[in-house]
Amino acid sequence: MTQNAPANTLAIEAEGLVKVFGEQRAVDGVSLAVPRGAVYGVLGPNGAGKTTTIRMLATLMRPDGGSARIFGHDVVAEPTAVRSLVGVTGQYASVDEKLSATENLMIFSRLLGLSRRDARKRSAELLEEFGLTEAANKSLEHFSGGMRRRLDLAASLIATPPLLFLDEPTTGLDPRTRAQMWDTIRRLVREGATVLLTTQYLDEADQLADKIAVIDRGKVIADGTSNELKASVGLSALQLTLADADRLGEARVLVGEFLSRAVGRTVEASITPEAGRLTAPLADPSVTADLLIRLRDSDIRVEEITVSKPSLDEVFFALTGHAAEESDTDAERSAAA
Repeated sequence: MTQNAPANTLAIEAEGLVKVFGEQRAVDGVSLAVPRGAVYGVLGPNGAGKTTTIRMLATLMRPDGGSARIFGHDVVAEPTAVRSLVGVTGQYASVDEKLSATENLMIFSRLLGLSRRDARKRSAELLEEFGLTEAANKSLEHFSGGMRRRLDLAASLIATPPLLFLDEPTTGLDPRTRAQMWDTIRRLVREGATVLLTTQYLDEADQLADKIAVIDRGKVIADGTSNELKASVGLSALQLTLADADRLGEARVLVGEFLSRAVGRTVEASITPEAGRLTAPLADPSVTADLLIRLRDSDIRVEEITVSKPSLDEVFFALTGHAAEESDTDAERSAAA
């Protein structure tokens, strides 16, 4: 049903993609390099340009500037070749509400070239995977929004092309189904697919993506692994809870002096007296063991220690000045309509 992707090429190679709606540059010079066999997350709020970028990469919308290749095929010059290599799941259900779940999947399966027998078998497999078996013969008019969303996702996975565009696939799903969808995405990648995943859920990007591009107001403002992005905006935090809160002051001085020597600049620890805890910025987590030995030698007993990296929420806020869930513009929603 799909042609094989050429070997030794990036799954997606986009340079300076631009899309303009009126006076609004919905996508303003987006560049992406997505390796094969990975989950690449595109993280940003509503209106940031995520859906418009996917529509251009999937040949559903012509770029106003820049270029993009899918497994080496140009999205403008070779749209038929590109379409044979990609699958797209959008934010809004594309199923027919007048038909049952099974009938919808059967129609999609037959359109994709499956025999009637194989279409029925594949439909039953997907209904089971997405927890819809009991509702298989019900009209979609009686489905909840979450059930419709699950069916739409199931339809997009009838055939698994080399590259899947999943545009906010878990929007509207309950936590259990959302976790199930994460498992499905991981399975698809294990079986050789490449996934470009757009999301405004920071924990979703953290859990699934091998690499993340942060997009805001139509521009890629940062990219890297989750750990690289976290490291780029702040230090880890060291928290120590002492057995004897009366020694917090002494421990604060000791920790500050030790970490200052380790990094060659002044580091100050802060105290939370009611919790018997002190906190300090930690530039190099590898020195933690030596610090604990130093505290032990001073007979300062530590009951609990935690080292925490900045969250992706903190990363996004530091990069953009606002939360990932905040809506930015209406241009992207108009484009998807």
